[in-house]
Parts: sequence; structure tokens; C-alpha cells
Amino acid sequence: MLSPEYIVGLIDGEGSFTVHIANPKADGGVKRRAKAEPRFYVKLVEKDKTILDGLKNYFGCGNVYFQKDKRPNHQNCYRYEVAGRDDLRKTIIPFFLKHPPRFPSKQNDFKIFCDLMDMIGKRCHLTEGGLLKMSKLKERMH
Repeated sequence: MLSPEYIVGLIDGEGSFTVHIANPKADGGVKRRAKAEPRFYVKLVEKDKTILDGLKNYFGCGNVYFQKDKRPNHQNCYRYEVAGRDDLRKTIIPFFLKHPPRFPSKQNDFKIFCDLMDMIGKRCHLTEGGLLKMSKLKERMH
């Protein structure tokens, strides 16, 4: 069983809080359905998949995905990812508010992630001005 302290240490080293923000100025190309796509994830080498399964069980949300890597000197990996906005709001964010990351860079990313999630909740991502503001904020993430 994973402890909160173990999870925080793992996330400090291998985890990520991120939000893909669609560029409202982009012409042509692939149109994405979502303008803002928040994600929390941890990526580990294939032999450590059981840890990711443990995270999924601990949080009760998200999925574990296989990621093949064809680059020389790289191993295949698995990725535990939570992308559901409700899961992020109700499970992931409260956990890390109670058990904050210890690395200053990860603390900063988590704070900005929370700010971006608040902006998504206020539907800022549905306007060009809101997307631009969110994009500028995201630039301050590690």
C-alpha cells in the first residue's frame, strides 16, 4: 500500500501537473475539441508498472497506459494519467493541498495548475482573451 509521503516523493521526482492550452491565434492545422486539457501524470519504466497500478488504486481514478519508446537507449514506459476534470478537482487537487509537493518547482507547477483549473471552472478557456491569459500563466510552469 502506498503512503501519502511515498506518493509526494514519487510525484516530486517523476510526476507532472500540466494543462495543454490551445493557441487561439493558430490558423489551420488540427482543431482540438478541448481548448484546455488538464492532466496529472506519472511516467515510469515498464518494470515499475505495479507502482502506477498502486497509484490508480489509491486515488480510485485515472488510467495506466503503455508507451512504446523506439529511441535508442530508452525503455518502454507506462504512464498513470488523470485527465477527468471532476477527478482532478475532487481527488487529485485535494490530495496535494493536504500533502503538498516538497520541491519548490513542483509546488509552483501545482499552484499554477490549481489556478488554471479555477480558470477552467470559470469558463475562461472558452474565450480568446481567457485562453491568452491562461497561456501566459502556463508559461510560468516548469
